[in-house]
Amino acid sequence: MCRFAVSYRIFAGSLAEAEDRAAGMALEQTVEIPRDVVPHGYIEDEILGRVEAVAAETKGTFLARISYSPDSVGDDLPQLLNVIFGNSSIQKGLKVVGLELGETLAERFPGARFGIAGVRQRAHRPTGGLICPVIKPQGSDADTLAAIAYACALAGADLIKDDHGLANQSMAPFRERCEKLSAAVARANRETGGHCLYMPNISGHAEEAAEFARFARDAGAGGALIMPGLFGFDLTRQLAAADWFGLPLMTHPTFLGSHVLSETLGFTHAMMFGVLQRLSGADISIFPNVGGRFGFSADDCRSIAEACRAPGGIGQPIFPSPGGGMSVERAGDMRAMFGDDVVYLLGGSLLRHLDCVDETLRQMRSRLA
Repeated sequence: MCRFAVSYRIFAGSLAEAEDRAAGMALEQTVEIPRDVVPHGYIEDEILGRVEAVAAETKGTFLARISYSPDSVGDDLPQLLNVIFGNSSIQKGLKVVGLELGETLAERFPGARFGIAGVRQRAHRPTGGLICPVIKPQGSDADTLAAIAYACALAGADLIKDDHGLANQSMAPFRERCEKLSAAVARANRETGGHCLYMPNISGHAEEAAEFARFARDAGAGGALIMPGLFGFDLTRQLAAADWFGLPLMTHPTFLGSHVLSETLGFTHAMMFGVLQRLSGADISIFPNVGGRFGFSADDCRSIAEACRAPGGIGQPIFPSPGGGMSVERAGDMRAMFGDDVVYLLGGSLLRHLDCVDETLRQMRSRLA
């Protein structure tokens, strides 16, 4: 059975201190008991985390690689996340920087159902960046939102997604909104011969999530938007694995920012918005774009895109999807930065041009070509 390994950045004053912290993590993430009372045999030899290496990285930082047994995980994604960074996430000076899933867990967690190739096939967009308007604002009724979706699909959008703030509010309840926007996009596709995919936001109560996903599929949606920071990564995994659903999944970064914004705690940007999204089965991972209102750096964003598309990553490569502050004017620069295998979100800036949305999307398409 192939062990899996997690790499951590440890902030420490010396190599000896870093080695002590790594040994403590190996205990904390598995048996959670003092080293001298770990039972001999199977628990000590297999279940106990194993410090494989600790080495200096920069002054004050060290990289530790700790391996774990797949037996400590089973086939549960929440437990895998628990082993990766459960109790240790409550400690200061530790950051997750890498994951080597290994052959055993790679079979249990196959990643995206569609990935870049599958989404392109469904959207009938074999090359170039994909354009995805965001339907908003919250407070609008379902008919208003459907009219916006229709205009965007008619203008040639590849994907259309709900804003993540569109939940199950009385102004545009999930079922009514899902039906009306699915119908609006389908009508535009019939009129243009297009293949735009509408992705409603799966919201409401936790016990309703699977029911809402099934309703979206039956209503004719082309996929779904998931918020793993609110509903958990296992909802993404559940829908990606479900043959009854069988639609692409887009994940939103809401509530996940605090996991990456500290220099000394949590996860790297690439881990959270690249590796973990692939692990859970997402096909498209949204993240805040450089130059917008969220403060991610260009290096942060490049690292996310690379983690989403790395050929040797978990399962199939998936689409990175930068959003926040995106506009037609920035499209050329964004293509130069991210390349072609990208889903570009257009949110608030698109609402300024709804009276000429076809020209706006045409200009953006030309800049992404």
